[in-house]
Amino acid sequence: MNRTARCALLAVLGAVSLLIGTTPASGAPAPPSPQDKPPLAPTPPMGWNSWNKFGCDIDEELIRETADAMVSSGMADAGYTYVNIDDCWMAPERDAEGRLQADPERFPSGIKAVADYVHALGLKLGVYSSAGTATCQGLPASLDHETTDAASFAEWGVDLLKYDNCNNQGRPAIERYTAMADALAATGRDIVYSICEWGSNQPWEWAAEVGGHYWRTTGDISDNWGSVVSILDQQVGLEAYSGPNAWNDPDMLEVGNGGMSTEEYRAHMSLWSLLNSPLIAGNDLRSMDDTTRALLTDPDVIAVNQDWAGTQGHKIADSGNGAGDLEVWAKPTSAGGAAVVLFNRGATGAQVATTAADLGLPGAASYEMRDLWADTTTVTTGNVRASVPAHGAKMFVVAPGRRGGPAVTTDVRTAGYVEPGESFTTTVRVTNDGRRAVRDVRVALTAPAGWQVRPDGSTSVRVLPPGRGAGVDFTVTAPAGAPNGTHDLTADVRHRGGRLAGYGAVTIATTPTGTPWLSDLGPVSAQVGWGELGVDESVDGNPLTIAGVTYAKGIAPHAASEMTYYLGGHCTRFTAGAGIDDEVGDRGSVEFTVLGDGAVLAETGLVTGVDPAVPLDVDVTGVTELVLAAGVGPDNNNYDHSEWVDAKLTCA
Repeated sequence: MNRTARCALLAVLGAVSLLIGTTPASGAPAPPSPQDKPPLAPTPPMGWNSWNKFGCDIDEELIRETADAMVSSGMADAGYTYVNIDDCWMAPERDAEGRLQADPERFPSGIKAVADYVHALGLKLGVYSSAGTATCQGLPASLDHETTDAASFAEWGVDLLKYDNCNNQGRPAIERYTAMADALAATGRDIVYSICEWGSNQPWEWAAEVGGHYWRTTGDISDNWGSVVSILDQQVGLEAYSGPNAWNDPDMLEVGNGGMSTEEYRAHMSLWSLLNSPLIAGNDLRSMDDTTRALLTDPDVIAVNQDWAGTQGHKIADSGNGAGDLEVWAKPTSAGGAAVVLFNRGATGAQVATTAADLGLPGAASYEMRDLWADTTTVTTGNVRASVPAHGAKMFVVAPGRRGGPAVTTDVRTAGYVEPGESFTTTVRVTNDGRRAVRDVRVALTAPAGWQVRPDGSTSVRVLPPGRGAGVDFTVTAPAGAPNGTHDLTADVRHRGGRLAGYGAVTIATTPTGTPWLSDLGPVSAQVGWGELGVDESVDGNPLTIAGVTYAKGIAPHAASEMTYYLGGHCTRFTAGAGIDDEVGDRGSVEFTVLGDGAVLAETGLVTGVDPAVPLDVDVTGVTELVLAAGVGPDNNNYDHSEWVDAKLTCA
């Protein structure tokens, strides 16, 4: 926002505050205005929230035990401070004086007693309400009760308010969120203000000025890979709005909740840290395993999150196989280096690369690359690259320097698709990006059990000079009964100075024949933005219905989504209808795209919840890989229940 626009907005907000704020008593100092909010979040807040794991299944015993676990697990020492109670803490009715009260069964001791317990451990307590007539679960909320509720929060010793957007009656967001900011300021208590407006009205443009310390930029996260990637995509371009006491919030962490792999959780944690996102854990701290604890408490990764050097992490490169699966995200560090995440959002391992120059670093003879997850340091002359597993990330801090062994990289190159029983060549390429020679390089390749791997020559390299690379070939044979799907191929590269892994994959796929419904074929890969893929039913498990028409066949991947199917060059036609299911009413907006081998074959333009299914009849002659993408429209993806109905192929 430029200075003129900011001043104009502040003038409007000041007028709103005069209309709905509380007049101070005569002689009393005026409370701070929202734009002069207390600086309670100079770095992104860190803590825990009950919703992702427990939903409404909460009580005061859980909150006390979680606070205990935050201390005993080492999370408090790592910087996690806030213990946040989400929806369902309040009683179904206000008390006789119109005040919120704790549910007498879930929280019989009251919120103040819980706050006292949390404070005694050196932690802080957060609670939840909504800028509406009811919370998202239908309990009393704070619209038009802001002064009363803020006073209660302060009296109880609350340190953070998460303020949701449900049941908002269509009233202007700025008006509603300013009213609570004024009320919080009037209490005189320091309360961090988390604006959970879902990104519906671009809160990054105004939330800081109305008193927010951080604000949600998207709809709710869910514990699956598609949701993480969809939310990440919506952060592009928002870096200009983030900074001390004013943070973009791509929603809470799902690390440790069981819906994703360790690699996916590591990528999730890496990217949220680079984005200077509030790090709000959402798992069960009482029973988390050592892997989850290590992901949530890595000191180097958290240091990147807490370091503000002028801009939050942002995407600087997007490349790959035509679908943009390989991305580079980076940010400067206060020490003069750059933090970088090499991100592979695709279904197969691949090398992701950038350079010190592209990271904005000054020219130097060499650079130290600190691998934050592996706790190793290597030296490169400028290339910053690594082999990254599918749905994975590598995270580095790079700065001029020369301490460490040579940076050695590897790249596993193989065929994209093969039939069961087919043999193919895989090449493992090893490159020395350092300043000194690398000696005694040895390469091995591992395939799934039952597959055959045979070297095509020597698997060792005696000397690999600086800036040079060498390739080692293997013949791999998939068994005749190999199931369709993506199968990992992993290289193990050892040399005198260290060891590294290389990641690749091959996809076993059977060519479709006849005129199959797409919902009867298994996709090569499926990425959905929320929930689970609906097959012959909506994402909510209902019949497929668009604009009053019900369809028996179809797939329902909530946007943002990307479905990949193998055609093998044997199909000629793809037909379908593209639309948004009636289960969301007239809401939602999606852009549907059909791609063949990376080229756009058809686009619908913007489709909304009021539109009938858009008919598609696409020539796919010669196409090997068909991708159906459903992109989020100009709003967020809260109601983007996208569907491809009557989706059918015509094949030889």
